Amino acid sequence: MEITFLGHASLLITTGGKRLLVDPFISANEKASGIIEIKDLKPDYILVTHAHQDHILDVEEIARSSKAIVVSNYEIATYYENKGINVHPMNHGGNWKFDFGHLKYVNAIHTSSFPDGSYGGQPGGFILSSEEKHVYIAGDTALTMDMKLIPLGFSLDLAVLPIGDNFTMGVDDAITASDFVDCSKVLGYHYDTFGYIEIDHKEALQKFKEANKELILLEIGKSLTV
Repeated sequence: MEITFLGHASLLITTGGKRLLVDPFISANEKASGIIEIKDLKPDYILVTHAHQDHILDVEEIARSSKAIVVSNYEIATYYENKGINVHPMNHGGNWKFDFGHLKYVNAIHTSSFPDGSYGGQPGGFILSSEEKHVYIAGDTALTMDMKLIPLGFSLDLAVLPIGDNFTMGVDDAITASDFVDCSKVLGYHYDTFGYIEIDHKEALQKFKEANKELILLEIGKSLTV
């Protein structure tokens, strides 16, 4: 399984012979400009954690050009289905076997509305199980006790956690979250895109190291293998 960081909270995951795009906010992200071209992504699936603009901005354009299936909560899936896009609706606690593996939609504590203010359902995250690996994609979330449920059913190989603070967990809560999900290898995301969520990289890496955990901060366009 290969995971490429596309900036902010956007990921491209190649697994099971398929390409999964997570929360595409690329075309308006100045930090991704000149590095990521949305026409080159060509996903088979687009996973959407919630309806905020910094997670859905490029969903419609990419879904139309690639014929990708949008996977999200019922409200978001219905929103895109009404636009003629292929979708797979899910909801909290649900698990589904896809042709690349399994997805479980899990709880997140955040808000969720479309840019026009319309209701975007309840936010969530995904547990991706594929190629005998399990990856937790937290989405935008606060630290929550529900995270303690995850290791009861999954032995995680990687946790993808927001670390930018202000709108989501910060570094300290992400360290606690890694305890809750029983995974010491963390890919940080949702940081540095704009002023509210800029972090001190050196300090963040040191805090994880002192907690005997590994924090991975990928440059935009770079990948890791799980």
